[in-house]
Amino acid sequence: MEHLLAIIIAVILDYFIGDPRWLPHPVRGMGMLISYLDRRFNDGEYRKLNGILTLFIVCLVAYAVSFTFIHMSYQLSTVLGIIVESIVIFTTIATKSLKDAAYEVYIPLKQGDLVSARKQLSMIVGRDTEQLDEGEVVRGCVETVAENISDGITAPLFFALIGGGTFAFVYRAVNTCDAMLGYKNETYIDFGWASARFDDLLNFLPARITAFMIIFANVKLSPFSLKQCLKLLFRDAKKHPSPNSGWGEAAMAALLGVQLGGVNTYKGVVSVRPKLGEPLVNLRKEHICDAVNVMVRTVVAFIVLLCLGGILIEFAVTWS
Repeated sequence: MEHLLAIIIAVILDYFIGDPRWLPHPVRGMGMLISYLDRRFNDGEYRKLNGILTLFIVCLVAYAVSFTFIHMSYQLSTVLGIIVESIVIFTTIATKSLKDAAYEVYIPLKQGDLVSARKQLSMIVGRDTEQLDEGEVVRGCVETVAENISDGITAPLFFALIGGGTFAFVYRAVNTCDAMLGYKNETYIDFGWASARFDDLLNFLPARITAFMIIFANVKLSPFSLKQCLKLLFRDAKKHPSPNSGWGEAAMAALLGVQLGGVNTYKGVVSVRPKLGEPLVNLRKEHICDAVNVMVRTVVAFIVLLCLGGILIEFAVTWS
């Protein structure tokens, strides 16, 4: 139950505080460590083995640091332990940051400033944005929100319920390794292999739970019925090249009655992504607000699910 209280406090902190740039963030420390190990080990003929070693070191450091702080705090008092654990979990989620990033794209579009909207989108996606029209800018933003509901919010909360702030922090470490090293290019295809595969493994269950929660928590707002949304989800989720990202995007596309996916370019290289959803309506700037609202409702529903799960776990432990 301490983990559950810490999760609720962390979500409240994230909702009101988010990730202010002036506040030192542990993920930045992870990034510095990963960059150092990248420079140190990403060379020679044993890159895949060195990548496994890098992932192990980052996870070990994340586990040791978070466990030490949380464990010592609980040793002093339960209240202090819950506070410290909630702060650790708070650093692993990004509801407010994701919401703010989406609105930083939406506001220029609302003002008719497509150039600024493209620039803001480039801060949160890897694709080229300089030539995108309004619909493609909206698509990039909606896809980012849909994908990151799991990666940035529900997955770390899922692991927090299982193993407290320490598991959430280790999850964030793996996710950061994947974000920095998990590219399929000559530099990282071997060195980042372990980070990408382990991140896929950790996200397998949370991504699918999140996709169902996206639909169940928002289906009344969809032009499709629950049965139709689920049919579209199962039809389209596996089309995505990522084993997990397609679940959130397919669920979002079904809810909004839009089509996601299509042609992207990355540093001038064209990448054709499978199309997800049915294009009942064309993508417009208001869909960014809709996607953010879907995210908020999904997180609330997910917290309710975690509470029920936590109560059941506590009951089972008590009576075992």
